[in-house]
Amino acid sequence: MLVHSNVPNSTTVMEFLLMEFSDVRTLQIFHAISFSLIYLVTLIGNIFIVIVTILDKGLHIPMYFFLRNLSVLDACYISVTVPNSCINSLLGTSTISRTGCVGQVFLVVFFVYVELLFLTIMARDRYVAICHPLHYPVIMSPQICSRMTLASLVSGLMYAGVHTTSTFTLPFCGSNAIHQFFCDIPSLLKLSCSNTIVNEIMIIISGLGIGGGCFVFIIGSYFHIFSTVLKFPNGADRKKAFSTCVPHILVVSVFLSSGFYVYLRPSVISATTLDMILSLFYSVIPPLFNPIIYSLRNEPIKCAMRKIMTKIFYSGNVLAIKKCCPKLLNIVHLLGNILK
Repeated sequence: MLVHSNVPNSTTVMEFLLMEFSDVRTLQIFHAISFSLIYLVTLIGNIFIVIVTILDKGLHIPMYFFLRNLSVLDACYISVTVPNSCINSLLGTSTISRTGCVGQVFLVVFFVYVELLFLTIMARDRYVAICHPLHYPVIMSPQICSRMTLASLVSGLMYAGVHTTSTFTLPFCGSNAIHQFFCDIPSLLKLSCSNTIVNEIMIIISGLGIGGGCFVFIIGSYFHIFSTVLKFPNGADRKKAFSTCVPHILVVSVFLSSGFYVYLRPSVISATTLDMILSLFYSVIPPLFNPIIYSLRNEPIKCAMRKIMTKIFYSGNVLAIKKCCPKLLNIVHLLGNILK
């Protein structure tokens, strides 16, 4: 919807059109179903980690405190973009109101910022635990962990507020078609009929400063971790550390590289399908793979899962469950075998 303003030959955009993955109805339904499955798997995985780290007292340490925070964040992050995209594909619509677009931009920027800080803090946590184990209780005390989490959330709100406000104070006129499956700042800057150089400079400086700084810190932390781990006499310990750290570095690298490509390109460059595909790598892939990296490769998490499943299904209710839902027990046994 376009509403005429007081400025001659100018209009104000009141709603936007999101880009569809395909114009073919069958492919739209396939997109909705596949994205819904990805969303459900991501949601279940992250919520399960939250439940496990809360119920098992043995996991009430800084590492799992941040993992729980990351899981809550990932569940919220993917809920901002994917469900709306699935609903639009099922209904065959692509419109989003200006208010809805403002909300999406604010939440996406907020969650991306806080996710990056959480990943950085978790890398520091592992660095202190492995390289300075004697000082770990002091450096990563519960008070300090809570303050770092609160600082990340508050600064994230401020960061998202600044970029969202600076984006939507621009006039949008003419086309209202966003070449993305959700509202993001680079796509919106292309629709503005005013000079966006200040906004682009803000994105470049903040992106390289915060994103680049966090990436350097993460790489530096893991470099020290690898240097320390290589001194371990036990080869199994080295293998365990590498199997956990390397996937973390890969996810962070994909997360940042795809985000840098989409956000740091000049707005004069035309949007392509590649932009929409790359946006999946910083909006869908991290929430999906973080539970896999930090749970299936983590023996304490797997042990806690087995304990909880045992308490639930073998506490006197097993006979009742067997009578009404025999297949459910088979699924539980299968999950138990996988986690072993």
